[in-house]
Amino acid sequence: MNGMSRMKMSRSLSLLLLLLLCLGSLKAQQWGKYTLYSENGSNRAYLVDTTNTVFHTWNLGNAQTGYSTYLLPGKILCRSVQTNNSFFQGGGVHGRIQKVDWNGTVLWDYTHSSNTYILHHDHCVLPNGNVLVISYEVKTVAEVIAAGCTQSYEIHSEKVMELEPTGLNTQNVVWEWHLWDHLVQNANPAKANYETSIVAHPERLNVNYATSEDWIHMNGIDYNEALDQIVLSTHNLNEVYVIDHSTTTAEAASHAGGNSGKGGDFLYRWGNPAAYQAGGGPSVFEVLHDAHWIPQDCPNAGRLVAFNNDWTTMTQSSIIQFEPPVNGYLYTLNPGPAYGPTTYSDRRALNGWNSNMGNSQQLPNGNTLICMAMLGTIYEIGPTGTTLWTRQLNGSCSQAFRYTDCYINGGTPPTALVTALIDSVCPLDSVQLDLIPGGGSNYTYTWSSNPSGFSSTLQNPIVTPSITSVYHVTVTSDGGCSSSHTVQVTVVGPPRPTITFAQDTLHASTATAYQWFFNGVAIPGATDNFYVPTQSGSYTVVTTASNGCNSVASLPRVVTLVGIDLGLANDWTVYPNPSNGTLRISHPDLTGEAFVVSVADAQGKRVSIALNAEELDLSILHNGMYFVSIHQGDQLITTKKIALIR
Repeated sequence: MNGMSRMKMSRSLSLLLLLLLCLGSLKAQQWGKYTLYSENGSNRAYLVDTTNTVFHTWNLGNAQTGYSTYLLPGKILCRSVQTNNSFFQGGGVHGRIQKVDWNGTVLWDYTHSSNTYILHHDHCVLPNGNVLVISYEVKTVAEVIAAGCTQSYEIHSEKVMELEPTGLNTQNVVWEWHLWDHLVQNANPAKANYETSIVAHPERLNVNYATSEDWIHMNGIDYNEALDQIVLSTHNLNEVYVIDHSTTTAEAASHAGGNSGKGGDFLYRWGNPAAYQAGGGPSVFEVLHDAHWIPQDCPNAGRLVAFNNDWTTMTQSSIIQFEPPVNGYLYTLNPGPAYGPTTYSDRRALNGWNSNMGNSQQLPNGNTLICMAMLGTIYEIGPTGTTLWTRQLNGSCSQAFRYTDCYINGGTPPTALVTALIDSVCPLDSVQLDLIPGGGSNYTYTWSSNPSGFSSTLQNPIVTPSITSVYHVTVTSDGGCSSSHTVQVTVVGPPRPTITFAQDTLHASTATAYQWFFNGVAIPGATDNFYVPTQSGSYTVVTTASNGCNSVASLPRVVTLVGIDLGLANDWTVYPNPSNGTLRISHPDLTGEAFVVSVADAQGKRVSIALNAEELDLSILHNGMYFVSIHQGDQLITTKKIALIR
């Protein structure tokens, strides 16, 4: 069966199938089962289920939570822990990191804290079990001046380390990157890092931009295994940076090497073009946190996401998603010269204002878990923003994460074959999505779509896409293990038509065939690419492409045939009526402003148009009713209804 035959068969599916679709399209469902959190300063961590019942508690002795807490395979916590350090007192400072098993036994405990360095904020566990950490490192006044900075005080710069645990209190630093190796300045040619142009070097950080003691204040770190790259977020500079992790430590200190060939320089930065004197508008972020990639098993995979605390000046926070211009291991920088995109792909308004910290987690079914850190509120929303679950804590909590029962308790995720019975359709044709699960368990199904708008819990739902859409399904076994899958249905019909209105005529965008509608009812015979409206109301058009597919109806165009100056209208005479084929136009001053006379039949099809015509020959037309419109400039002067009887 060829594709066109399948499209025609698809259009003939019964209304019963559409009814099943409506019955199966339920509201968004929660994803996963357990939420992990540990309040700041607490010596406990919790897993709570989606009924808000505490499933497990870690009692962690006197080791109080510093910032982030993650759950690793094997039920192991990796958490930051507060240390006493009188030199570093800033927000997010902790100095210590642990791995702890299910029973609270410490498996690894590493402290990195002195009066010249300290761990702070977020960390990230790599697939190999190593841990990426962020650390302040103090630069002396002499080092600051030598770097070309116009200030003369100590600066807390940043470094990233990859730690390999080797024993209870031992580790190898297998890789490290220092921000101080990637500076630029144009203030002093006699100092290091001098370049005549800052904007010509977006791969380096301007040491004289918004400089302060706690200059950068990095707070988020994430890893992209496919690219072998790291993303970092900065509170004070409101930028997101991407760096190459495939380098050696020596290459990371240089401007060459690694998959990118750029060494440890920034591969990409976004959010604040002013930081490198680029065009592109003001900062997108205000008090930025939690930069991370959307995982591959989620809608919009590959986008970068960040938590924007002050979206509307201490009124409402938001989550911002944006599409990095990835080009292999590099990122396209178009003339401008700020890195794209020019704006975000999505901005999700949150439930109130969260002054600091906070995170979000994008989930495979299109839901989002949100932690409003300073409010102590964790909640889950569906793709359209509906709140599905909430937990209110007793204190602040920097981050929270959702996990499946399968991840916590073990098990094998279900396999599934997901296809569309027809994968290329006309707009709004009905298509059945076919899902065949593997194994012999009972399953539940959670469907969503991109673009959003579709949801179902049926195994094999019916969809009616108006544009090409990707459908996501999470298959969950009765043991709580789940897997996510996608299928695309390509819409091959014409795009939604547009209508323009010039003088007395509606014009449709180009297509093969047309059908005009008045107030939702097809107008008999109105099948041209234009239509002259004969009465006030709402007009739409449906077009047909060369492959036989009809479009979705255009947006309505409301036409109001009122406002005619009756004084002017009464000066014009169209006669005789009825006419035997010759039609005359009369006005007291036909030598005045130019006028246009157009004639349309009863279906709104223009059959004649003339400039400054005092007489029209309609003898070639069929008998019937016609509408004669007279325009001067853009103004409709009058419309007369006449009968043609030959």
